[in-house]
Amino acid sequence: MSPTITTSSEANGNVSVATARAAASAAASAEAAGPQLVTMAKALNTALSDAMHADSSVLVFGEDVGMLGGVFRITDGLTATFGEQRCFDTPLAESGIVGMAVGMAINGMRPVIEMQFDAFAYPAFEQIISHVAKMHNRTKGAVKLPLVIRIPYGGGIGGVEHHCDSSEAYYAHTAGLKVYTPATVADGYTMLREAIDSDDPVIFMEPKKMYWTKDTVDLADLRSQHKANAAAGTSSEGRAAVARPGTDATLIAYGPSVPTALAAAEAAALEGRSLEVIDVRSIVPFDDETVSASVRKTGRAVVIAEAHGFASVSSEIVARVQERCFHHLAAPIRRVTGFDVPYPAPKLEHYYLPGVDRILDAVDDLQWEN
Repeated sequence: MSPTITTSSEANGNVSVATARAAASAAASAEAAGPQLVTMAKALNTALSDAMHADSSVLVFGEDVGMLGGVFRITDGLTATFGEQRCFDTPLAESGIVGMAVGMAINGMRPVIEMQFDAFAYPAFEQIISHVAKMHNRTKGAVKLPLVIRIPYGGGIGGVEHHCDSSEAYYAHTAGLKVYTPATVADGYTMLREAIDSDDPVIFMEPKKMYWTKDTVDLADLRSQHKANAAAGTSSEGRAAVARPGTDATLIAYGPSVPTALAAAEAAALEGRSLEVIDVRSIVPFDDETVSASVRKTGRAVVIAEAHGFASVSSEIVARVQERCFHHLAAPIRRVTGFDVPYPAPKLEHYYLPGVDRILDAVDDLQWEN
């Protein structure tokens, strides 16, 4: 069955012709402006808008993503631009949201759905594990599920439990799902565009405390790079990045822990210690090559993550590095993670979350000779 989708806000009458033209003019001006300060939220919003412009089968839905623009305003303006057939609100029923997205993806659409908060996705877990992750295998490759589930995750916003979970391990453990988590503004744009382009389901973990961080980027250049990469068949999938070069030890982090790792490396430099920082970026598939090359070079490693340490993504990273770099290690690999307790009250979260001091203590424990 072929979906009938209105691809223009002018065509469905949700905004005036003048408003639509003004929006297009503003977008063109932004492209011409070159490098500028952009928030992670703006980069994600731009990625969604560009993907919807590029492909009429892309649509966005979830709780309050329409006229409100989402809890964190990531979908702001999409309903006004593309109409209620392309960006719309749903009932408060996460399982139903994912189930509907599965049906749409099977029938040729590319749904991008938003879970308001990390723990709010748990009611949809059965749909994700039993259907989203397994449909392609169940049908011997006959059915693809080009579906993106956006999940704001992690702490640092003064939220209570059910609003600050780091749930990435649940999805990473589930075969059939890709799991991405950007830590920079540029990656927010690029990786979301690539997730939407993917024919496989992607769990897109967005560090909520980083939504309003800013960096100087050229959105027009990012668009051009994405177009060139898509034409060449290349992407960021399964590729980690060296966020800061170093020689003495490797800090391995992802998502919201990357800025903390960079701050720790900066503090260590003042003490004469050179720490390399690896931004994992793609949890599944995982870039063993880049991570292992760094650890073989430095001989020491610390893995940093906000999630609980037990049976976690950080546990898997330690195991993979140990297996591949055993004869290069000068000390056991250390971890700095959230504690194995439910997420604490807002006034206590700074004790729970990995910080610079905890990271530097772990680095000091790497059996230095001097």
